[in-house]
Amino acid sequence: MKSHARVVIIGGGMMGVGLLYHLAKDGWDDCVLIEKGELSSGSTWHAAGQCPSFTADYNIAKIHHYSNTLYPQLEELTGQPTGWHGCGGIRFATTEAELDYFRLVEGVAANIGFRMQIISPEEIRRINPFVTTEGVLAGAWTIDDGHVDPAGCCIAMAKGAQNYGATIVRNNRVTDINLLPNGEWEVNTEQGNIICEHVVNAGGCYAARIGDWVGLDLPITNMKHQYVVTEPVEEFIVLEGELPVVRDPYANAYLRQEQHSGLIGIYERSNTREAWPGTGQDWEAENELFAPEFDPIMPGLERAMERMPVLEEAGILRVVNGASPHSPDHNPLVGPAPGLQNFWLSCGASIGIAQGAGAGKYLAQWIMHGAAEINMLGVDPRRFGSFADQDYARAKAHQDYNYMYVLRLPGEERPAGRPKRTSPLHEKLVDKGGQFAEGFGWERPKWFSPDGRVEGLSYRRNNIFEVVAEECQAVQERVGILDLSSFTKHDVTGPDAEAFLNRVCANRVSPRVGGIVLAHGLTETGRIESEYTITRLDDEHFYLLSAAAANIRNSDQLMQNKRHNEQVEIKNITDEWGTLVLAGPRTRDLLSKITSADLSSEHFPWLTGKEIEVAGVILRALRINYVGELGWELHVPIDQLVNVYDAVWAAGEEFEIADFGMYALSSLGKEKAYYAWGVELINEITMIEAGMERFVNFDKGDFVGREALLKRQKEQLNWKIAYVEVEAEDADVRGGEPAYDGDKVIGVTSSGSYGYRVEKSLAFVFVHPEYALPGTTFDIEILSTRRQAKVLGEAAYDPENKRLRA
Repeated sequence: MKSHARVVIIGGGMMGVGLLYHLAKDGWDDCVLIEKGELSSGSTWHAAGQCPSFTADYNIAKIHHYSNTLYPQLEELTGQPTGWHGCGGIRFATTEAELDYFRLVEGVAANIGFRMQIISPEEIRRINPFVTTEGVLAGAWTIDDGHVDPAGCCIAMAKGAQNYGATIVRNNRVTDINLLPNGEWEVNTEQGNIICEHVVNAGGCYAARIGDWVGLDLPITNMKHQYVVTEPVEEFIVLEGELPVVRDPYANAYLRQEQHSGLIGIYERSNTREAWPGTGQDWEAENELFAPEFDPIMPGLERAMERMPVLEEAGILRVVNGASPHSPDHNPLVGPAPGLQNFWLSCGASIGIAQGAGAGKYLAQWIMHGAAEINMLGVDPRRFGSFADQDYARAKAHQDYNYMYVLRLPGEERPAGRPKRTSPLHEKLVDKGGQFAEGFGWERPKWFSPDGRVEGLSYRRNNIFEVVAEECQAVQERVGILDLSSFTKHDVTGPDAEAFLNRVCANRVSPRVGGIVLAHGLTETGRIESEYTITRLDDEHFYLLSAAAANIRNSDQLMQNKRHNEQVEIKNITDEWGTLVLAGPRTRDLLSKITSADLSSEHFPWLTGKEIEVAGVILRALRINYVGELGWELHVPIDQLVNVYDAVWAAGEEFEIADFGMYALSSLGKEKAYYAWGVELINEITMIEAGMERFVNFDKGDFVGREALLKRQKEQLNWKIAYVEVEAEDADVRGGEPAYDGDKVIGVTSSGSYGYRVEKSLAFVFVHPEYALPGTTFDIEILSTRRQAKVLGEAAYDPENKRLRA
């Protein structure tokens, strides 16, 4: 075995082999994959091999689509059979909400390029005459997907990787991983040690065990999943062609033709079971299956037989009961491991056959070039923090398994593992009717319902529309308060803090004490990595704020860019400080009742931060907000948050103060044309495509990504972000909808919301540059209906920021 390599991948299943193939294909042939048994001998070999295209997650859809494009070509490319069956699939809609979801996916399909049609029950029966369609409103027919032989497909990609120069070592157990003083990794194996620049944990069901070696507590739970293969079905023997895979929420199951037999995979709604509970899997084990367990799957099996009665008379030929890894949110863990440099994850994939090639392609780009060509935020392992402990991960995994084919509606809050992280105000806000959503483990108020109203879950405007309008009105006309303690918060201090931040960020930090700037961390290729609001508290003390989901990413970005000789201390203080957003035209009047600080614009102008005393508490007051009204963010020591909130509320009652939530915040921010990190500001683009050159200071000298941005300024752009108003009716843009010029797809939406102050439906759209000019019109397809969009040249609300500066 080699003693040195550029990359070592641990695990020879679809996720590991998919990465190896693409690293080698793109020129990194000095890569070694180590598998403790035979290729595919973990959870890959016993998988059903499903390769669905159907998902409304825009970036996950890209991952699946790439896999479904590559797999049919692999045999020709490598000479190794893959068992590709391009039979397509049909998913059933049994409710109107599911049908709206199909319309959303149809738009995603148009943008990405996989074929999908919404078909009637009659058409379903024409394509598959063996199914019953009782209770079915429509089907989503994805024509280009299918299924593979998992082991054959895995071996085909492995052969392709070897053809490109990669090395595969089988039957060799890794026994430990160590970080060397020079930053390289040493991988210890039964056949010797290998030193490398990058390590990738692609261990499938064994990934958590591998993570333990480097101090990672990965939120992966291995669930038992069973599918049944029947004896040959006479009707299938004489059938010409192959039936599409059926996915049925009624049975929570998939059904398909398997040669001349039937195959039924069941996701239990209760009595779900973990593989190796409490003990973890045996590192010595290979090709492990469990004995059949019929009782848990019988309810789903009976419903599946109802759906395809032709299978009822066929006996059971075999039952496959194997382990399947699940993450808390169903998406795989693909990207950098938190807190470690050049240690990567490609694991936690419950549908890893469908995702192996696509995840491999985009992770290879990330490793090689510092960013993938698609937004990887939804699979980045750092979306989970310490809150995602084993109890949380297990609860979420069981819930995810139960709900495999159950549509998660907009606004639906599933309870497993919650609440996990709460601010000290949580119970008080619950008592006031707060309805909460989870963000990076935090419980954050979405909206307030003093009358106990429950949200009518829908892809269209619902009964909360007026409630959110009232919260927005309170902020516009009086004063509103929002607990946003979930903000990520860092203190950066020391003699070199200013120079460090000016090198790490594209913008220059404020030269004056109290100054606030918006700054962005970039990759070496100029792509957007992070966004910070930076307040200079004194000559050597800077306070950084960013999105809750950026917590670990930003810690990594700051720490990994710090040079050994720099006198800089970086401290994540998120849990030590709470945040109250206080905004509205009466904010100054309210605060003046509980502080002696001079709040006038002359002494406390917009984009200024100071330490002041409010209600007897020393806090950090920042005159900035993302709702577009006069206001302050009050950053309060966490143990004093309730006291400050109570004082603010008492002082605000004469001004009719109101609580508001994240729904209102989204609407108010959209009216101000504020981009969201991870939504508009993503790793797919630079500050040039975002039109944010005003936040780049080229004059200050070198900073990460500077040369790439200078080069990008001279190049022709493929995309720009357009800010549009939409002639919507009962549904607004959500993200992923296609934009059209006639029959030509010219872009994709990133987010949208109704603006209550301006009474307009607003959205951001990535479009070809010629369509981003103010006044340009094009169509956006919302739930299968074309709606005209017009590009705006400025913020829909208060474009001159007069209200912020008041």
